[in-house]
Amino acid sequence: MPQAPRHPAPQIHVCLVSDQAAANLLPALDPALKPREVVLMVSGKMRARADALESVLREAGVGVSRVDLADEHDYARLETALLEVASERDGQSIALNVTGGTKLMALAAQAVAVAANWAVFYVDVDTDEVIWLVPDRHRQPLQQQLRLRHYLGGYGFSLDEGIERPRREQRHDDLLRTLITQVGSLEQPLAQLNWLAQQAEDRRSLHATLTEQQADSRALDALLREFEDAGALAKEGAKLIFASEAERDFVKGGWLERHVFQTVDDLSRELGLRDKAANLVVLDSGDVKNELDVAFLARNRLFVIECKTARMDRPEAPKANDTLFKLAEICRRVGGLGTRGMLVSYRGLREEEKRLAAALRIELATGGELARLKEKIRGWVGR
Repeated sequence: MPQAPRHPAPQIHVCLVSDQAAANLLPALDPALKPREVVLMVSGKMRARADALESVLREAGVGVSRVDLADEHDYARLETALLEVASERDGQSIALNVTGGTKLMALAAQAVAVAANWAVFYVDVDTDEVIWLVPDRHRQPLQQQLRLRHYLGGYGFSLDEGIERPRREQRHDDLLRTLITQVGSLEQPLAQLNWLAQQAEDRRSLHATLTEQQADSRALDALLREFEDAGALAKEGAKLIFASEAERDFVKGGWLERHVFQTVDDLSRELGLRDKAANLVVLDSGDVKNELDVAFLARNRLFVIECKTARMDRPEAPKANDTLFKLAEICRRVGGLGTRGMLVSYRGLREEEKRLAAALRIELATGGELARLKEKIRGWVGR
């Protein structure tokens, strides 16, 4: 039989609300630490963040109380508010999560914790551990229990259309293998095919017509046969007929998202991925949509991958730096400081754009590197 934990879970967590929701959410939902109640200490600026935390905690069966702080810059008033929490819950098992809040809030909370004999812990996001700041307890690994819906909910985001986890389709395997291993030779015909699919989408049609030059292209014809063999389209003379809207999206670049998701899926057990999704659309409190091509949770962090098949290395093309800035901003807003981003591009980037990616801490997998995508993701997640 499993041994009982040396230290039972505290009945109550006192949490200092900040922008980094995961630091309060993870221990509160960890089976070894889950309390019956969480007390949120909330400054004026953090009320929206507290609303999001409260919603997720209540859904998980944890009771929530809130203390709205009149002035988070007044140490005496902070201390008084915390002492009231201690007095109202005298004799109960309480732990202070000192990770969040302002420095002044943390100082006041720790002083009250010492006086009230509360346990105190800090969440180390780098090691994925709870560090106890009491003499008889040291480190405790966090268990990986969060799903994407709960994690994103803690930051105030909801799912627009649920979670998509595409199943591997054997008919696509040969096509994906060809596209990934022949990056250099397929760039031009693939750009032509992307254009044709985009033209059809713009007209809300499943049909596209090749130009005379396209119809004479041997490289494009060979590529079309690959997509035809995979059941994505049919070619009748100079006309292309896409099998469905979903297959048209697949032809237009969705195939790269599918390849990336399959690679992530293949690594799930090895890397201990808790949850994963493709084409994830999340809404903020203002119903603004944020699209995540591929997202997954590993080591209680959110990983986001943006997939691009369009050229981004020419001055006249959409700039890669726009994509990089957007990805960095999505990572910051949707999942907090611990979120990591990767740009997977079928085509190469210029050196200045590679430097920008490094400055923004965005991982890159471009061009010929796609053949080693599994290795790239393995190293990225493991760092």
